[in-house]
Amino acid sequence: MFCEPTSVGLDVHARSVVVHGIDQVTGEVFAGRLVPDAAVVAGWLGGLPGPVAALYEAGPTGFGLARQLRAAGYRCEVAALSKLQRPSGDRVKTDARDAEHLCRLLRLDEFTAVTMPDEATEAVRDLVRAREDCRSDLMRSRHRVSKLLLRHGIVWSGGAAWTNLHLAWLGTQQLAGPAQWAFEEALDRC
Repeated sequence: MFCEPTSVGLDVHARSVVVHGIDQVTGEVFAGRLVPDAAVVAGWLGGLPGPVAALYEAGPTGFGLARQLRAAGYRCEVAALSKLQRPSGDRVKTDARDAEHLCRLLRLDEFTAVTMPDEATEAVRDLVRAREDCRSDLMRSRHRVSKLLLRHGIVWSGGAAWTNLHLAWLGTQQLAGPAQWAFEEALDRC
């Protein structure tokens, strides 16, 4: 339930945070563009009539801002982007309008908050993502090598691919001209 007199929507990006706040008591509107630093955002929130609550969309910037604002004593929620309600016909999308929309959704309590993981859980998620990225890169590299050889009529038929025997066979393959450079570069990535 929303009980703070001032609600603030934050449109958070890597290089800026667009802010839009409304004081319910006076109706005063506060807006601006800040650097994406939690201390700067907290300082700006500190200049508003308190107590203050803030809302931003979950995204690639993570949960660091929410953690730091909570540590500074502000209620900060992170909304599930896929569950945010948009007025029909609202096709103009700007950072300022997004911040204002978030501010209004917070005021009305019309958002679905995501569960903010603790730092250890978020670190494990990052590790899993990094492993999946590496695995995906490896598979792409292996496919690149196989397809390059296939285009040159060279096909491995000695059993399972990417075994020690297959790797030794790959080391013996020679292609004509610049294709050899492409082959060696692709093989180095496997």
